[in-house]
Amino acid sequence: MTGDTHPELALRLRAAGLRVTAPRVAVLDEVGRHPHVDADTVASGVRAQIGSVSTQAVYDVLRALTGVGLIRRIEPAGSPARYETRVGDNHHHLVCRSCGSIRDVDCATGRTPCLTPDADHGFLVDEAEVVYWGICPSCRESAGP
Repeated sequence: MTGDTHPELALRLRAAGLRVTAPRVAVLDEVGRHPHVDADTVASGVRAQIGSVSTQAVYDVLRALTGVGLIRRIEPAGSPARYETRVGDNHHHLVCRSCGSIRDVDCATGRTPCLTPDADHGFLVDEAEVVYWGICPSCRESAGP
């Protein structure tokens, strides 16, 4: 979604059954431009785009966009919730234990879900969430030998 114009974002909102508002367009734009972004950073970017908007309004928009599947919410342990526009492909994430940076990792088997539990207990499984933890190249480099 990076590079989408505001008219394209408005079309996405309408197609998802949402009314087009300046905060919704701005939030969708911010999440598209900054993958794995937290709500406070989204709020700052939205304010830079459209002026005054409450933090609660940004949270409400994030919840609405997540609810219709335009964005995805991820919650790495020990980190605030993050948002991304890459949805519907069941990809996973690499998270740096040191700086908290997050990178996308494609599903190892290429189909959804890419992990099958040993027992589904009657659930209809449609998604698997995997988080790989480690130290990113930048943090390894800055730590030295």
